[in-house]
Amino acid sequence: MQKMIKNRIKEYRARFDMKQEELASKVGVRRETIGNLEKGKYNPSLVLAWNIAKVFGVTIEEVFTVEEEKKSK
Repeated sequence: MQKMIKNRIKEYRARFDMKQEELASKVGVRRETIGNLEKGKYNPSLVLAWNIAKVFGVTIEEVFTVEEEKKSK
């Protein structure tokens, strides 16, 4: 089974009343990058994951989790 990284970026942004553009600016990426992360289109680098967690004052594990991807039959 393949592992997928899930994230709670959108949830944390809502808690902090933060737009994608604002988070992107704080971590040094484009707004589209944050949008693509939220949609699960790609996995962040360790540095980016660390920086995102740092903005919200939480651990990486609170924002990102690894799950087994279920294969359809």
